[in-house]
Amino acid sequence: MPAGVAGGMSDLPLVVVADPIDADAVEQLRGGPCRVQDASADPASLAAVLPGAWGLVVRSRTKVTRELLAAAPQLRLVARAGVGVDNVDRVAAAARGITVVNAPQAATASVAELSVALYLLLVRELRPKLDGTRAGRWERGTSGHELQGRTVGFLGYGRIAREVARRLAPFGTTAIAFDPFVRTTDDGTRIVPFDELLSGSDIVSVHAAQTSENRHLLNAAAFARMRRGAFVVNVARGSLVDEAALLAALESGQVGGAALDVLEVEPPVNRALVEHPRVIVTPHLGASTHEAQRRAGRDVVEEVLRALRHEPLRHAVPAPEVRA
Repeated sequence: MPAGVAGGMSDLPLVVVADPIDADAVEQLRGGPCRVQDASADPASLAAVLPGAWGLVVRSRTKVTRELLAAAPQLRLVARAGVGVDNVDRVAAAARGITVVNAPQAATASVAELSVALYLLLVRELRPKLDGTRAGRWERGTSGHELQGRTVGFLGYGRIAREVARRLAPFGTTAIAFDPFVRTTDDGTRIVPFDELLSGSDIVSVHAAQTSENRHLLNAAAFARMRRGAFVVNVARGSLVDEAALLAALESGQVGGAALDVLEVEPPVNRALVEHPRVIVTPHLGASTHEAQRRAGRDVVEEVLRALRHEPLRHAVPAPEVRA
């Protein structure tokens, strides 16, 4: 048990909930061997409770910077209620011996389902039809294509991409993937080199983790190597796609359309891209279903409780390698 658990309530470790998570998960946390301060409704109140915090629960609003960590001298655990931890300075956390945990499985189904929905919107060319009907037009006629027979190329083949591939199978698609950390698969998806994925895909679907090495993984050179008229879908991180290069590829017709749930800057400032007639933009809501958020809250609270009880953690995020 953490120091003081056997003492009075005031001696229990303080866990601060900085961002909104599922209400049932907060109540579950209150039942654990800790005090809970829910600061999610008033971000300005966070600074006052950080000095005594043993644990900190965040989603994406709170940026766990070096400065924030310095303001929390007793902090031992940062719990991210979601998958990505790019809002946490993991180097600074590791230097302090602070453990970072997340909820990597919570949003898998939701992001996978959104991916398939975006594929269908693009391939069937539905955005112009939706816009036209809303504007009072009734524009029928032949348009769009079937998803059946298309090749979907996954950039990154982790948990979410595999779940997308499973959902795509009944459509009669072919799946290929590029992932430097995956050699073989057990689901029929073929692992191919990067260039082969670009030239061989009707839809290039981005699922890679964000690293310092893969910023603008899809850049002007990559778009030029794609099949003319292919589609781009990004449900991972905005920095993986060079938005200026994407806009130029859309204007030239090299890229037939794009669906983006993530952008380099959020909310977006590149209005030319957001308003392009062959672009669909959603406001980073891949993990925002009620089901995914319930799972994220539950999973991360269970991990906090395991840490409080000195039980083995299931979802500790590895400390980053620091290069000399």
